[in-house]
Order: sequence, then structure tokens, then C-alpha cells
Amino acid sequence: MRYLIFLFAISICFSCKTEPKNPEFLIGKWKRINEDSTKTTYEIWNQDFSGMGYTLKDNDTVFKEILNITDIKGNQYFQVTGVNQQPTLFEVTELTDKSIICKNDQNEFPKEISYWIEEGKLKAKVANEDFAIDFVFEKID
Repeated sequence: MRYLIFLFAISICFSCKTEPKNPEFLIGKWKRINEDSTKTTYEIWNQDFSGMGYTLKDNDTVFKEILNITDIKGNQYFQVTGVNQQPTLFEVTELTDKSIICKNDQNEFPKEISYWIEEGKLKAKVANEDFAIDFVFEKID
């Protein structure tokens, strides 16, 4: 009888798939407020967790990247396209209602991308062992 209960419990565990959590806090249009005064940087995140980051200088786009939170074979990744020749994947290693941490130890820079909400601002950090860049964004309409 214990064996049957054990098998039943195992079958329930395998039949229950949990949907991956998503970083809802990212959704919206964000403007960087700790930027060099000659540039303006934005990140836009859509409901499907696709987005774009771009920087303008004198109304010219000087930087652009396509961003996605994607599921690959049951694992979540933060995908960055447009910076390198091929898309770069960062594995989502931590995800809460107010933060996300993504890592790729094979990438030269950054090896880690983090976002979190603090005092109504979206904060982000891209870093490796030797260097980090901090971002602070305000939500805009």
C-alpha cells in the first residue's frame, strides 16, 4: 500500500507543471535618470517580456539592444540581441516579485545582469568581476 501511495504522489508531482514566473515589475517605459547629460537612455518592456533598450545623443540612436525573457527547454533566460553578432543568453538564476538576476559566466562583459525595484525606481546593474555599471530608471508615460 505504501508503494502505491508513493507512486501516486510521484505521478502528481510530475503531472503538475508550474508556469515560469515572470518579472512583471519590468513592464513599462523607463527613462534613465543617472545618465550623462548629453545622452538619453530608455528601456521599454512589453507585456510579453520583450523589450528594447536604446540611447539617444542629439536625436541620433547611438546604442540599441533587443531584450527578451524567454523559456528554453524549461529554463528561463534573459536574451540580449543587437550588441554581439549572435544573441547572448543569460540564465535567470533568481527571480522575485521585485528583482531578477541573470548570469552568463562565458560572456566577457557583462557576466551578470540584475534588475530590481527600489523606492519606485527601476535599478539595474551590469557587471563582471572587475567592473560594474549602475542604472537608475524612472517610469514614464
